[in-house]
Amino acid sequence: MARAEKRGTGPRGEHNREEFLGLVTKAAESLVRHEGLRGLGMRRLAGAIGYAPNSIYNAVGDLDTVVMRVNARTLARLHATLEAAVAPEAPPLDAALGLADAYLAFVAADPQVWSLVFEHQLAPDSRFPDWYAEALGQTTDLVDRVLAPLITDPVERRQAVATLWAALHGLASLSTSRKLAVLTPEAPRDLARLLVRRFLADSAGPSPHDV
Repeated sequence: MARAEKRGTGPRGEHNREEFLGLVTKAAESLVRHEGLRGLGMRRLAGAIGYAPNSIYNAVGDLDTVVMRVNARTLARLHATLEAAVAPEAPPLDAALGLADAYLAFVAADPQVWSLVFEHQLAPDSRFPDWYAEALGQTTDLVDRVLAPLITDPVERRQAVATLWAALHGLASLSTSRKLAVLTPEAPRDLARLLVRRFLADSAGPSPHDV
């Protein structure tokens, strides 16, 4: 006698938990991509996947959690993009420039979804869940590894990762909003490369911990 197939654990038994999370996350991502953060609401999302809003609340969480799921997926996609951009034998500076190029291209290709990472704010007393911190950590750890030969002090290197991340985000945001042209006619890629070269040339000097 054939063994009965195990029933899923989704709201209607059609999906297991990971499948339902994926369904919700991809649908939310699509809404943001086409309409921005304002287009993402629980009723809109539920309608897009053919479930009642309570199904999402019970299986995934509130809208903040849904947004963090989208952002964690975005960070995972960014990590894969950056990892593919680093040639194994590339000199450290070339690898860092390759990361900057890949970052700008990633943001330019999906600006609405990427902006959600920075637009969304949790309540002051809330904490990021471990799975979100892990997604962010994978990306920043990759940048940390690339910069390690250039900035040997771990504390200074951590600060450098945060500084470059913030600076490149500002550059990318101005570019995708078409406000960069007000400041300069230079291409965003040229400015990003100038930023990375100058920053790393300064940062690769004697560490204040060694003075």
